[in-house]
Amino acid sequence: MQAMTKPPENRGLELTLRGILLGAVITLVFTAANVYLGLKVGLTFATSIPAAVISMALLRYLRNATIWENNIVQTVASAAGTLSSVIFVLPGLVMVGWWTHFPYWQSFGICAAGGILGVMYSVPLRRALVTQSDLPYPEGVAAAEVLKVGTASRTGEAAEENRAGLFALLWGSIASAAFAAVVATNIFAGQFDRYFRVESATTGSSLGLSLALLGAGHLIGLTVGIAMFVGLLIAYGLGVPVFSILHPMAGDALTVANAIRADYVRFLGVGVIGVAAIWTIGTLAAPVWNGVASALQASRRNLAAGEDGLPITERDLPIKLVALISLFCFLPIAVLLWLFLSGGLLSSLIVPLVIAGIIYIFVAGFLVAAACGYMAGLIGSSNSPVSGLAILSVIGASLLLVLFAKNASVAAGPSLVAFALFVTAVLINVATISNDNLQDLKTGQLVNATPWRQQVALIIGTIFGALVIPPFLDLLNGAYGFGGLHGLPAPQATLISTLAKGVIQGFDKWYLIGIGALLGALIVIIDEVLKRTTRFRLPPLAVGLGIYLPAVTTAAAVVGAFAGALYNRWVDRKPNAPAARRLGVLIASGLIVGESLFGVLLAGLIVALKNPSPLGIPFVGPAFAPWAALLGLLFFILIPILLYRYSARHAAELKNVSA
Repeated sequence: MQAMTKPPENRGLELTLRGILLGAVITLVFTAANVYLGLKVGLTFATSIPAAVISMALLRYLRNATIWENNIVQTVASAAGTLSSVIFVLPGLVMVGWWTHFPYWQSFGICAAGGILGVMYSVPLRRALVTQSDLPYPEGVAAAEVLKVGTASRTGEAAEENRAGLFALLWGSIASAAFAAVVATNIFAGQFDRYFRVESATTGSSLGLSLALLGAGHLIGLTVGIAMFVGLLIAYGLGVPVFSILHPMAGDALTVANAIRADYVRFLGVGVIGVAAIWTIGTLAAPVWNGVASALQASRRNLAAGEDGLPITERDLPIKLVALISLFCFLPIAVLLWLFLSGGLLSSLIVPLVIAGIIYIFVAGFLVAAACGYMAGLIGSSNSPVSGLAILSVIGASLLLVLFAKNASVAAGPSLVAFALFVTAVLINVATISNDNLQDLKTGQLVNATPWRQQVALIIGTIFGALVIPPFLDLLNGAYGFGGLHGLPAPQATLISTLAKGVIQGFDKWYLIGIGALLGALIVIIDEVLKRTTRFRLPPLAVGLGIYLPAVTTAAAVVGAFAGALYNRWVDRKPNAPAARRLGVLIASGLIVGESLFGVLLAGLIVALKNPSPLGIPFVGPAFAPWAALLGLLFFILIPILLYRYSARHAAELKNVSA
């Protein structure tokens, strides 16, 4: 247990209007980026460190800026960016045909009420899982170190690294946005395909020429990248050719491979992901239970002693206020559930279903908040198997609905599926916000921040995110659509919707999920053997994603994981390697932000002009396609190399700053 110090009560600015407004602006950028990236690849990226770098680079020009104010900025931006994980579930309501668009106030209510409830659930867990815990919180510690280094000196090398970091983020954003713009003109191809057939056997692969996906690969790391590559090999080296032989189709190799993957292979991935999620959560169940139970006992002893005697760094929002806000959150949730069911085929069951939904969210919400908080402390919020909890949550909600509505007509099946998704959408907000909040509160503890001020910032960040997510979703849905061959894949929402429909309405491909489950069990065994005998891992969830997602989505992330690892090994032999690694992370974050923001802007043009290719150059036709593919591939390789060289050179020019 870490010793508590009592810093001065009057330490300078912390929760300020300018900090909140700056966090709001950063929120707009990173939430848009995370929504777009999540719908494209099923992953989101941590926004704490990029937000902290931007904050320090801008606020350093103000004389009275403090480390605590910068911490508030990253807290606001981080909470809002994390809330975008609702896209793992909410688009499912459009994909199953329940919604044609995202009703603003309903979507806002799901995000805001669920997110604020996640903040409230994390408040009593702070002492239990942060202050009085030895959990490592790798991402929270990293963010705290960035804040300490960045504000250690308002001039000199620390300030110069902040400035270099901001420019790394900007140059990465500009480069990826420019690349995406050229792709939109059709001068560069958006993907590089190589498929072939030998009689009925078909295989091959696609590389999405997306710098955002490459940046995401850099951030997820080599271990996850290798696991996703193994998933790709299973899908396209085994699954696609075998099923194309078993189920021959007419058409060119690319068309057949895509159809076989969508109709058969991806369900193997569902089985792998399901087993991997259950195993991961199962292995954490005992330490989560024991850790939370013992720490809550210690926390109650401290509360009995009274808050007034605690140092400012240990003062949370008053527990009575937390309870009141939590109860208040359930009022809009109940109203949302009631409105969702009223006037439909389930209206005769509206009272028991609303009560069941509230109880499920109340109980399961606290359980997932505690589990996610512990997992964030153990392995980091980016690596926590939140998608696994979403799978278990939607299955639990679906089984509950089958129990309560067992006498409902067959025609009510789609309504039950939609209601299960609606309840799960609220629950996923509770889970992801708790997952991120305790990481942020760990950062605050390490920089001696005031917990209650940071908790207020978390609420504000959640509201900002809830305000902007629905219009972003509407815009992207109107421009691209979700699922299908040409829409945004929305892989997590597709998976969750499939499971809900399978439990409630029945499903004719459970045997494929069963085969995938057996494969997942084998991968779990391999991973456990590797963990015990070597320093290598094969994360089963990442293998499952590699099988489930199309190659055009995952291959670029795999390339990015290898590119990031090569970059880190290269700069480790150069001066100021820690700074170079940090700048590399910011380059990768910029690659995600730039392309994602351009994707949102392009969506606006598509909707406004009612033209699916508003930037397309008319004379660039099919005859130019081979050249477009080669040009796109060339610049896809060249741009990251130039950006990596830029970050390594600027890091070497800085005096070595310990991280």
